[in-house]
Amino acid sequence: MPDFNAAEVVLLAVLAVIIFGPEKLPELARKVARVVNYLRGIANDARGQLREQLGPEFDDIQLSDLNPRTLGTKLLGEDGTREISEAGRMASATASELSKTVSGQGEAVNPPASDRPSQPAARRVAFDPEAT
Repeated sequence: MPDFNAAEVVLLAVLAVIIFGPEKLPELARKVARVVNYLRGIANDARGQLREQLGPEFDDIQLSDLNPRTLGTKLLGEDGTREISEAGRMASATASELSKTVSGQGEAVNPPASDRPSQPAARRVAFDPEAT
């Protein structure tokens, strides 16, 4: 559901009066109400057909249970969800440390340059953008 505050509602009302005029506004409001009522009826019919076709064993299911986030919590439980979020935080921290190390901002993992064997300089390869 969209979240409107009072200032936004007043602004929308003023814009509606300016755009449509005070004469057409009541008729337009009735049409919008009919469309909303029609769409609500379609949604209720679809929900009823879904419940009817699923059968009596799914009578207690809520449509919000089909949301992937709530479904995961329902199936895994709070402990499983907590473990998954902890693993995500650990992976994010590891990725952050790895990117710092690669960019040279973290601790030096490589031995000093004097201890490393010398490597030949990298060759530059000509690139032809028209060849691809």
